Amino acid sequence: MTQTPDPERKPKPRNAVATRDKILKMASREFAAHGFEGTRIDAIVARCKISKNLIYHYFDSKEALFIEVMEHAYGAMRERQSELHRSGDPVQDMRDLVEKTVQHFIDQPDFLQLLANENLHKAKHIRKSKVISEMFNPLRKALSEILEDGKTQGVFRQDADWVDLYVSISGIGSYFLTNRYTLSYVLGVDLGSADRLKARLKHASDVVMSYLCDRRHELAAG
Repeated sequence: MTQTPDPERKPKPRNAVATRDKILKMASREFAAHGFEGTRIDAIVARCKISKNLIYHYFDSKEALFIEVMEHAYGAMRERQSELHRSGDPVQDMRDLVEKTVQHFIDQPDFLQLLANENLHKAKHIRKSKVISEMFNPLRKALSEILEDGKTQGVFRQDADWVDLYVSISGIGSYFLTNRYTLSYVLGVDLGSADRLKARLKHASDVVMSYLCDRRHELAAG
């Protein structure tokens, strides 16, 4: 028996926030897997199970969608690092910052793939973002302040630079993930195992602290 449509029934309202979030989530996976050039809007449409017109309702272009994906990714990293509660002990605070940064890389592997792809494009897309550079400011502030606290208290080397330090933290925290499969094969270990990941967190902070707390060159110069 055919059911007669109810003229009084209103169409189900669309949750705009949930729809945008779903598009961003699925687009992030596509961009991470295939890069900006290799990603097709049709593939994102298929993942989201929505119309292509709906994607263009929320985003003007593929580039606009990619930029917002990157903003979302940087925002997630900022949220993780905002969980840092300063204790006043620069050694412990720096360890916490390093471990939270590395843990974010572990928890969000797509972020590293997105960064790798954007570096191929020489950051031309994120340069158009109005918020990404501002998102990085809290981390820069926290890192530089912890570093200066350690120098003032005499526990960190005086020549340490926050830019070099962040580059080192990022390298230590990301290389083993971006090269996990090849390294696991040639080294004969599973770098993705729970034990290895846990050990990597401690190793990363140990390496950073070994550098920061090594003041022998200052003593020798004095």
